[in-house]
Amino acid sequence: MSVTKRANRQWLVLLSILAVFGLLAAACGSDDAADTATDDDTSTSTDDDTSTDDDAMADGETKTIRVAAVANGNVERMAELAPEYFTPESGIEVEFTILDEGTLREVTTRDVAAEGEQFDVVMIGMYETPQFGANGWLTGLNDLAAASDTYDIDDLIPAVRGGLSVDGELYSSPFYAESSFVMYRADVMEENGITMPDAPTWQEVADIARQIDSDEMAGICLRGKPGWGDLGAAFTTVLNTFGGTWWSANDDGSIGTSQVDQPEFAEALNFYVDLLNDAGEDDAANSSFNECKTLYEEGKVAMWYDATVAASLFPEDVVANTAFALAPTNLTEGSGWLWAWTLAIPTTAADPEAGFEFIDWATNAEYHELIADLDGWRAVPPGTRQSLYERPEYLDAAEAFAQRTLDAMLAAPIDNPGTTPRPGLPGVQYVGVPEFQDTGNRCTEQFSAAIAGSISVDEALEACHAIASEYNG
Repeated sequence: MSVTKRANRQWLVLLSILAVFGLLAAACGSDDAADTATDDDTSTSTDDDTSTDDDAMADGETKTIRVAAVANGNVERMAELAPEYFTPESGIEVEFTILDEGTLREVTTRDVAAEGEQFDVVMIGMYETPQFGANGWLTGLNDLAAASDTYDIDDLIPAVRGGLSVDGELYSSPFYAESSFVMYRADVMEENGITMPDAPTWQEVADIARQIDSDEMAGICLRGKPGWGDLGAAFTTVLNTFGGTWWSANDDGSIGTSQVDQPEFAEALNFYVDLLNDAGEDDAANSSFNECKTLYEEGKVAMWYDATVAASLFPEDVVANTAFALAPTNLTEGSGWLWAWTLAIPTTAADPEAGFEFIDWATNAEYHELIADLDGWRAVPPGTRQSLYERPEYLDAAEAFAQRTLDAMLAAPIDNPGTTPRPGLPGVQYVGVPEFQDTGNRCTEQFSAAIAGSISVDEALEACHAIASEYNG
């Protein structure tokens, strides 16, 4: 069986499993995802203006682009603006379906993998893009980008472009991208006579967290909510730098055997759980990006390890009192993740050119200027284009975190995230194989239970090893 056919079958088998168990969970780096959104949570671009371009309407040339997108602040702002630019007069209208991350992932994966026709443009991540592209489920964007006067494919940050490409073909366009780093209260560090290293180790971070932890303010906030892209994302960066991995890799890049029973995996999980129990936020087992962001902004935690995009979402007073350090390491030189929320065109889309016209608008440098004019340069979706980090206006507005964000993204070890080879396509906070969705979701249920204290770490590891072993090659 060919690699592509085998991958297709693996995705469809996994979709069946996930439909039964309901285990598809949130992706990394959300910035205001709506936890309660459902399939019925939609936002459409249609307005009350019934004026039309007579020629376009008479010729039946107005096209409707159906877009599935994630519920977060940056994306919802884009959806608010789209109706001003895509109208009957423009010949294209855009209808948005805005979903929470878990629902979005389930809906888009099912639609794309089954070659459905529900959406013309889908928002997916760096995990899905290369796998879907290699499987032949997405329209390549190189030619469409080359025909555009505004897109400029060469302006994409190389690491991001590479993570969204297969054999040089770009399969989705990044809307915003991120790595991970440590955000910390500079005043708390000063009051305690502590200097945070620019590139700390995890032991240094843990020692500081325990030192400053108090009844009024937790030492650190870490993701503990189940989901391969929630707890699974943060934990996997720790696992990598502690020398562990989820599976070994066969010579052909396929899954070998589960490595969850190895001492490096146990060391990483014990470290993570102990740190949260000793100095983490309250109710850590139910905390992810949004919860930690709120706690940090309210002054209830002194440090937070998470997505770099968070810095662009802080209020001014929070940014002014926050400093940033690179993702902590242990055995590796770098450990920060690399992620992007992106827009892609399924191969089943009726009009790829019209779909790309929307994608071009939402992800080119002119959109950055649009957001800057309306909301200020600090609100521009970060991490996608080199030109943004060359704009004096942006560097001035985002002085506190712009360079640190870029440094984190450039240091993200996407091609070699740990100390041992791993199967599949490149990835840091995930394993680039379809089987990781199910394994990560089910295992993080166990890990979250260990954080909550309802089971032991040993019990969580035993259960996870059995889960991961279901996919042994």
